[in-house]
Amino acid sequence: MVVGSRGMGGFVALLVGSTAMHLAAHGRCPVLVVREREEGTGPIVLGVDGSSAGAKAVDFAFAEAALRGADLVAVHSWTTWNAPLPAPQDKAMPSANDPGTLATSEERLLSEALAGHQDKYPGVSVKRKVVHGGTRESLIDASLTAQLLVVGARGRGGFSGLLLGSVSQAMLHHAHSPVAVVRGIGGSS
Repeated sequence: MVVGSRGMGGFVALLVGSTAMHLAAHGRCPVLVVREREEGTGPIVLGVDGSSAGAKAVDFAFAEAALRGADLVAVHSWTTWNAPLPAPQDKAMPSANDPGTLATSEERLLSEALAGHQDKYPGVSVKRKVVHGGTRESLIDASLTAQLLVVGARGRGGFSGLLLGSVSQAMLHHAHSPVAVVRGIGGSS
């Protein structure tokens, strides 16, 4: 489903209108919110969080990149506060005090999220970016040159009752490119 970022309502200063937000939150199919700017020719940018719900966003981004003949930039951002904490007996998990080990773990998370897709879409050139920093900022920056930004409706956040996660909401409000919000399996987050 494709909608404009805002309609004819009285709040012209809003970056995204209530209809676009409602459809992104409740739509049973991917919702593409288009901004008032010229269509870009840059890459498809995909926000990857490693969640099971984000797997549908990965599928969608690869399919769009193949359809458009565009490159795909897969961005995974992390900070030490959102990295997984090890169980006391788990020596294999990275320590929050070791950024090098955490970076390797986050690179592995991105590789696992993309696994198999490059075989399915051999014509899609993929650039992987693992960024130590805030997810919102990384994706907003990447959207400057993107022809499309793809995010899942919800990620790894702890508020499972929310229909839209904080990152997807921020992208709808602040991304410079059109944004596709993709729900998880069966229309769920």
